[in-house]
Amino acid sequence: MLTRFAPSPTGELHLGHAYSAVQAHQAARAAGGRFLIRIDDIDGRRSREEYVAASLADLDWLGLDRDGDPVRQSDRLAHYAAALDTLRMRDLVYPCFCTRADIAASLSAPHGPSGAVYPGTCRNLPARERMRRMAVEPHCWRLDMARAVAETGALFREETGQGLRATDAAAHGDIVLARKDAPASYHLASTLDDAAMGITHVIRGADLIASTDVHRLLQALLDLPVPLYRHHALVCGPDGKRLAKRDAAASLASLRAAGVDGRALAADLRGGRLPAGYSLQMP
Repeated sequence: MLTRFAPSPTGELHLGHAYSAVQAHQAARAAGGRFLIRIDDIDGRRSREEYVAASLADLDWLGLDRDGDPVRQSDRLAHYAAALDTLRMRDLVYPCFCTRADIAASLSAPHGPSGAVYPGTCRNLPARERMRRMAVEPHCWRLDMARAVAETGALFREETGQGLRATDAAAHGDIVLARKDAPASYHLASTLDDAAMGITHVIRGADLIASTDVHRLLQALLDLPVPLYRHHALVCGPDGKRLAKRDAAASLASLRAAGVDGRALAADLRGGRLPAGYSLQMP
């Protein structure tokens, strides 16, 4: 078994991150496997090196030993570009020039698992217009979902404890695979990285269940191995809402500063025990 924990260095880790890391670490160690760390630092505008150091310090404080040096997404940009080129050559992606305001203003945009579904404004632009606009306008690259689903056919993935389940990537619409301000989206980068790292079991929060259908589609399109998945409950605060990086009171740095024993906290999290006021909930 090979699991991973993949923090984004855009803020301090909190109890929810700790719970997820503990679950992935425990699964690997119980099976005599390996536990890896990946730093998802592809967002050049928001990623900070101090948060990389802080995240690793938090994991050490929790007593979660890792195997090997952390993998950084910022070192893998060429791999994302190559995958995007492969999809481009197969006419499975197209440039999109729309802004968020353009999409929000579209009355025809329905909602899917990830929010508003892109209405396809740029999907059928003439080739000449695409080339002209690509030379002068910022653009992202979207997956032509209808073409992709038609190519792969019905897909299934295995959720630990639940067996095989049918996927529904089409519900997300034409997702972004490369953003205007980043060389790859979370969907593309995470899928490629899990394959390259040899991850056998993806253990993460239940808020990513729907996204996993997109990852399964990309695995089929790019002929990548398919790991097993396990989605765990989310840590929620006293207000009943799942934690976010802005929740300073739940940050691991604040708990460490308050003198909390990190290894004891990790042991409690392994047993499903959270500090007073916090709870585990499925979305």
